[in-house]
Amino acid sequence: MALRSHYYLSIADLAHARGPVPSLSYDGAGPDDLAAAVQEALRTPSLFERWRAMQEEPDEVDPALGATDAAATVSAHVHDLRIDVDLITDLPMSIVRHRLNLLIGSNWQLRDMRKA
Repeated sequence: MALRSHYYLSIADLAHARGPVPSLSYDGAGPDDLAAAVQEALRTPSLFERWRAMQEEPDEVDPALGATDAAATVSAHVHDLRIDVDLITDLPMSIVRHRLNLLIGSNWQLRDMRKA
């Protein structure tokens, strides 16, 4: 059984939190939209499969990078002038990082991580 982790993230400017590829990028307007997009990206292979299809050699992409967690949960809320995101999953940080970077680029910061 995989270890579940609780990731605490923050986004300083949600209005500019977009990934580098527009067709893969988050396009919502608020914290609830962001939480839903990240949760879907972790629970389903859709985002990964779209990204993989864009690669020069899609069949050479490590299939382990497409792992999903059907029980992943994500919530986001405004705190001061930033968005705080709570993410609970058994996916490793390397996969979480990849999905976040596709969705919102480098516009996020890991604030803490703990065993869930």
